Amino acid sequence: MVNVRPGDLVRVHTRAGLVVEGVVLPSTEVASEGHVVLKLSNGYNIGVSLEGATVEVLAEGYLRLAEHEGSQGVTVIKGEGALRMAFVSTGGTITSRVEYETGAVRPALSAGDLVEFAPELRELSAELVAVDLMRKLSENMTPEDWSRISEEVGKRLRSGADGVIVAHGTDTMSYTAAALAFSLRSLGNPVVMVGAQRSSDRPSTDALYNLRACPIVIRDAPFAEVVVAMHGSSDDLYSLVHRGVRVRKMHSSRRDAFQTINDLPLAKVYVNERRFELINRNYIPRTGSPDVRVMSRFSDRVALLKSYPGLDCGIIDYLVDRGYRGIVIEGTGLGHIREECAESVGRATEEGVVVAMATQTIFGRVNMNVYTTGRRLLKVGVVPVDDMLSEVAFVKLSWLWGNYPSEDPRRIASMLVTNMANEIGGAQGLETFPRWYHGDRLQEPRA
Repeated sequence: MVNVRPGDLVRVHTRAGLVVEGVVLPSTEVASEGHVVLKLSNGYNIGVSLEGATVEVLAEGYLRLAEHEGSQGVTVIKGEGALRMAFVSTGGTITSRVEYETGAVRPALSAGDLVEFAPELRELSAELVAVDLMRKLSENMTPEDWSRISEEVGKRLRSGADGVIVAHGTDTMSYTAAALAFSLRSLGNPVVMVGAQRSSDRPSTDALYNLRACPIVIRDAPFAEVVVAMHGSSDDLYSLVHRGVRVRKMHSSRRDAFQTINDLPLAKVYVNERRFELINRNYIPRTGSPDVRVMSRFSDRVALLKSYPGLDCGIIDYLVDRGYRGIVIEGTGLGHIREECAESVGRATEEGVVVAMATQTIFGRVNMNVYTTGRRLLKVGVVPVDDMLSEVAFVKLSWLWGNYPSEDPRRIASMLVTNMANEIGGAQGLETFPRWYHGDRLQEPRA
């Protein structure tokens, strides 16, 4: 076996005369000793047979491939451009590799490793601060983690960053995006969240393309919002930039899994051309001010409850008895839960619990004045949240109780339905008839 280690930059001359350069990726005890997996400069991976090959080590330890969880510190990288950027890694598939003995993926790559894979990060920045904040798969995120991420992003913005990139797992990315949108007040520059559907060591990974879009957003965006930048099509055609309080993961595995709901995406990024195209002109303008105010407390006494046929109304009573201060109901249709639960809901509101109603439909808005059930729920104090996504309402209510713990519940309810980050009132017409993006054109919905 050739004596190379993960992270080494090597040149392999194969027996067939092919010359391949790349970074050696970690292997496992069950991997074939006659092969090596390399990450090429274009971001793709290739397995190379070492039988009859010669290997030249160009740089030992070219990348430091971390093998353990936890905070990994801060690295300052000098670049060739003019921007000051920060890159905060929290984990997720974008920082993961496959464990071939189990078929699972786990966080293994550092923020510095990811930076090396995306040349735009170095070429467009004068200084890039790479922070390994945590290594978590996003299903393990908690409100406490939202607080940590908010504090770190705020710290980097106050230090003069022109924008911050946050690497995050895709499963709960929309929750964290909403958390940052509410916790970072008076935002002057964009915060771009990015992830991957396929781990960075897979040949079909989307991590590199998604990551390359982020510095282009920071360079060209006229808005100062928390956004999610991910594939806009299944191919490497462009990325879409979604408002953080309007985005939802719509597919479990496709590369173009994310879609803006009840609104237009903010922008397209043609990564290979390094071209930014604004789509939605309703945005919070960018000021460049570093004076961001961080309100990073979140309450863990808020629940998200999905309405379903035969729902046990005692679940609501249980949450009240456990001291929960907010319940967001993901209701059916225009905002309904079975009539038998109205009594439990009324008890909750009487005891100071804010009970909000969102809809579990993908598109549309709540209107509780149409049917008898909705009107009855309004009478017992349910707060309809219009076209706010249920997960966004959940995060916002958690943020409100976290930062205003002594506030009157009626005031909390009023703030919940006050638009703070364009989370309410999307583009006219899109709440009913979504538009779909295909290729390079905007396709109108069919009648």
